[in-house]
Parts: sequence; structure tokens; C-alpha cells
Amino acid sequence: MTSTTPAADTPPTRWLRPLPLLVSVIRGVGQVDFMASTWTGLIFIVALFAGGWRYGVYGLLGSAVATLTACALGAARDRIEPGLEGFSGTLIGVAFVLYFGVGWMTTLLTVLGCVAGSVVTSALVTLLKPFNLPTFTAPFCIITSAMLLAAPAFERVRQGRIGPALPSAATGRTALTWNDTWQGMFNGIGQIFFQNKWYVGLIFLIGLVVGNWIAAVAAVVSSLIGMATAWVLGAPAADIAAGLYGYNSVLVGMALAGIFVVLTPASGVYAAIGAITATGLTAALTTFFAPFGGHTLTWPFVVVAWTFLAAVPALSWLRRAG
Repeated sequence: MTSTTPAADTPPTRWLRPLPLLVSVIRGVGQVDFMASTWTGLIFIVALFAGGWRYGVYGLLGSAVATLTACALGAARDRIEPGLEGFSGTLIGVAFVLYFGVGWMTTLLTVLGCVAGSVVTSALVTLLKPFNLPTFTAPFCIITSAMLLAAPAFERVRQGRIGPALPSAATGRTALTWNDTWQGMFNGIGQIFFQNKWYVGLIFLIGLVVGNWIAAVAAVVSSLIGMATAWVLGAPAADIAAGLYGYNSVLVGMALAGIFVVLTPASGVYAAIGAITATGLTAALTTFFAPFGGHTLTWPFVVVAWTFLAAVPALSWLRRAG
């Protein structure tokens, strides 16, 4: 999800050799958090396996299928090589194994979903190019939301459905303990990959430090902003500690504080406003999607990031990066 955009005259890629293709798959995992670093991608893979072997396997499967599909369809080399064609596939694979469990049907859905996601990615790249906006995780959100809505209609899909915990109604304890606070900060980073173990979030944070320490700082600060916003508004402490109100804020904060907007004091404030907005929108979209299962995914991040980036040209104190 880097800010690099392929030139209009970039020729379609040919099939990459095995090693460069493997590197692209690994980078695809890192690009979930905007990191094109191969080392970051490897650390993120370690984090996924630390959360559970199925997340590592299906995350890699998703990135591989999406990247191979992009190669087969002739996507531009400067999208494939940095992993820009793999990150939505990574999230599709992790989401599908989380929601539907391990099995042949989930594997089939992951492959088909990532192939479709690659087409959606190319379509969005074309549609968003005049506005100079990245696709972000919109392809993942579209494919995963569609599958979650369709799942009840299919017996073999519905049987395996398990699903993660969702933000609950504003009931229960709202006071945050010290453990809630520090674990919630790490969980806000881990929940980008649907991981709710603090030590998995810590490994992801290490990967961010390796890839871009400024992005790592932005992730920590944004996670805390998301937690603080949810606490002030009275969200249940258990949901805050689980990182359910932090992960969209983390993505927005990183995107607006140095990745897609030049880092300045003004853009730092802008990113903080975006992180706060993403927290509120997370609750709003969870309520909106409640009749359909309440799965907000990273829709709040996509909506807020697109809106805030589209506004940058009209704001004299801000400047797009790249």
C-alpha cells in the first residue's frame, strides 16, 4: 500500500523468476501496513504464525495467489515487485480462515477470493487514478464483505463459520486498567491482521520499526489515540483492550503521518484528527453492519483515508508525499 503509483506507460510484467516472485509475495504481507521491506514482510509472517499456524499459512496463500494472478493478468511490474498486488490477498486469507475455519472449502474460497480480489484491485487502480488515491484495503473489504453476506446462503460455507468477537454495545466496565492500556495498544496494531494477542502486536510493531521507524511511532500514537477516543466516548474496556477500536486508527495515522502525506507538525495534527474520526466511524459502521453480522473490517480506514487524502490539495499546510 505504498504511495508508489505505476506510470501510465509502464508495460505489463512478464512472469517473474521464482526468487523475485517469492520476494514479492513476502512484501505483499508487509504492504498491509504500507511496508515494502522484505524484512518487515518476514517479521509480519512470523507474527502471523505466532498468532496461529493457520493465519500464517492462509496469509501466505492469499498473498501468493493474488500476486500470481496479477502476474498472469499482466499487471505492471512496479506494482507486483513491491508487493502492491499481494496485501489484499493476505488479509482475505487471514479473514477467511478466521471466519470460516480451516478446511478445503476455506482454501477454495481463499483462492477464488484472491483471484477476484486481484481483478477488483486493478479496477480500483484505474478508477482512483484520476484522483491520485491508492486502493488501500478496499479490495479486501469488498471481497470479504461480499462473502460474509453470502455465507448464510451456502450450507458448506455456513457449517464452518466461527467468526471473531465484535465490538459490543456500551455495557460493562468502562474504566481502563494498566493491563488494558498497554495490551490494548499492542492489540490495536495486531488487529489489523485480526490478531488479539498483545505479543503478536508487539512482533508486528518490531516489523514496523525495521521497515520505517516513523511509521512505527505513528502506529503506537494512533493506537493510543483510538483507545483514548473510545474510552472518552464510553466504550467497554474489554473491547478497547482487545484493540477493536484501535486498528483502523493505526492505519489512518500511519497513512497520514509520513506515508502519503509529508510529515510536518500540521500533518501530525491532521493524522490525529483522522485517527479520532476512524474510531468514531468504527463504532458507527459496526452498528450499521449489525444486521449483517457487524463486521466492519477496515472500511473505516478506507473511508477516512480516502476522504482525508482527497482534501489535501485544498489545504495549503499539507502536501502529498511522493
